[in-house]
Amino acid sequence: MNMLSITVRAKCYSNGSCAIENLSFSARPGEFVAIVGPSGAGKSTLLKIISGLDTNFDGQLDFVGQARVGFMFQEPRLMPWLTVAQNLALVDASATGSRLHQALERVGLGDCSQLFPRQLSGGMQRRVALLRAFLMEPQLLLMDEPFQSLDDPTAEQLRAQLLSLWQATKPTVLFVTHNLQEALSLADRVLFLSAGPARVVLDVPVDLPRPRCLDSSGVQQLSQQLLADYPDLLKGRLACPS
Repeated sequence: MNMLSITVRAKCYSNGSCAIENLSFSARPGEFVAIVGPSGAGKSTLLKIISGLDTNFDGQLDFVGQARVGFMFQEPRLMPWLTVAQNLALVDASATGSRLHQALERVGLGDCSQLFPRQLSGGMQRRVALLRAFLMEPQLLLMDEPFQSLDDPTAEQLRAQLLSLWQATKPTVLFVTHNLQEALSLADRVLFLSAGPARVVLDVPVDLPRPRCLDSSGVQQLSQQLLADYPDLLKGRLACPS
């Protein structure tokens, strides 16, 4: 996939409210971009537009229609009547036998192919959803707060597995989160959105060596510096302290 270029001049609903206005950014092939903004800022709406699930907007998306797009939602969205293997086969029918086993081993689920979602913990279900997203070999992967509501150790394991899979295949990733430390620990760049109607108010490169974790000194220092420079950044406002 070539450079991803996104422009949303306006995304309005039938009641007249505007969710996104004058928002634009681009992403290089293989770049990991985190998107941070306050609740209700239009982050999920933006991903739906980029994925093609929502076409009712004023703007343009370049190169998205020519790309294989994967989507990992806030919930695993596994089919409860299908086994793990059958859920994965929905996106890649060739994922059987040793190939399936190797893929599951990569996310720590080597013995789980014949289990049903109800037999898996929440963290295990997210691992299946993560693997499903990568099995289709996406060129663009959209992730909508995929690790929310998980306990800290499980979320950290999933972040590590995400980075391992991403570094092996290098899709362009757009990762929505409300957690600043999570964004800084994962991404090459972080885009900060305003409160609705959403627009990009700050674009921050993350020049920290990998691997990173949430409590690493570099992540903590960058987080503290951003909030010192822009105290209301996570509220979607860029006003500097007086």
